[in-house]
Amino acid sequence: MLLIDNATQRGLITVGACVSVLEAAFIGLATGRSIIRPKTDLLFPCTREDAYYRFGSMEGAYDGVCALRVISEVAAWERMADGTMREEQYCVSPGTFLGLVFLFSTENGAPLAILNDGHIQHVRVGASAGLGAKYLAKTDAETVGLIGSGGMARTCLEAFAAVRPIKRARIYSPTPDNRIAASRELSDSLGIDVTPAASAREAVSGADIVATCTNAMAPVFDAAWLEPGMHVTCVGTQEISREAAARFDVKIRQGVATIEPARATERNRSDIGLSYAAYVGGTDAEMKRLPAHPSFRLDTKVYPEFVELATDRVPGRTNPDEITFYYNHGNQGLQFAAAGGLIYRNAKARGVGSELPDAWFLENIKA
Repeated sequence: MLLIDNATQRGLITVGACVSVLEAAFIGLATGRSIIRPKTDLLFPCTREDAYYRFGSMEGAYDGVCALRVISEVAAWERMADGTMREEQYCVSPGTFLGLVFLFSTENGAPLAILNDGHIQHVRVGASAGLGAKYLAKTDAETVGLIGSGGMARTCLEAFAAVRPIKRARIYSPTPDNRIAASRELSDSLGIDVTPAASAREAVSGADIVATCTNAMAPVFDAAWLEPGMHVTCVGTQEISREAAARFDVKIRQGVATIEPARATERNRSDIGLSYAAYVGGTDAEMKRLPAHPSFRLDTKVYPEFVELATDRVPGRTNPDEITFYYNHGNQGLQFAAAGGLIYRNAKARGVGSELPDAWFLENIKA
């Protein structure tokens, strides 16, 4: 059993390699070579009176590896100056997080590895955005507009550069220092022209690929900013407005994102902040801490899935003027199985990671 921390993972997987392994794993859903159990959350009151505890989990299996990813965190919701809401998460105290990926062998059930989920989380989100661009962006796409400057935005740009001849990018974040720092780092690491944008509109204007990578709970760009030929991707449906969705000529979702309740109640909801399916505890008074039902969330269930696009069951871009959209959400447990399996095999081949005794995890008492 290996413990593979974030620092070690950085030398074991690239965003480009992750694009390839995710593509194979997603296509495997068509034949049963892959499987997922979508994400669900459990919400429970915590001692902080303006927040809630959240435990989230998801699973997937591919190529001999089953992955279970879990998060344990406090979620808090803040209303911004413009009236929109954003969600912040932490474990123990702001600035620290807890996410773990457990890997098991589908051959004999053996525990294989435990991974911190920070690095793999950023890589798998960026790689799946790159996968959407590989199938839907114009082949000569050169310019990227990013809304968001965190780890996921950075790996998204890296993935776009791996699948398209990207020459320049503009990054917008409401925090000037963040967009300036991200621009400098990505210019150096990718060797392309990356500049900070003073507004979201400036970032989007003239871009071949537009990516929203935020924790916002409301649309982050105006539909009127969209231009012919653009490819758009996001990490959450609340980032995209109804008006923008109406302008997309081609709409593809990555896969199944969550298990929505058959009958929504206050104890089983599908719209609590960035929780897409949650089982809720607490008294009526405690549940008042939770954010109100969103006025709008994009309904992607009607969109064809990536596996249908990749196996030619539905068309993708058919002309250079179409505006295409890839909903970069879904198949999450499978992403961790595919990317985690690649990390694990590379760790074994290179003799890295911290060995944990199998005896800590195996027992002779049948449950």
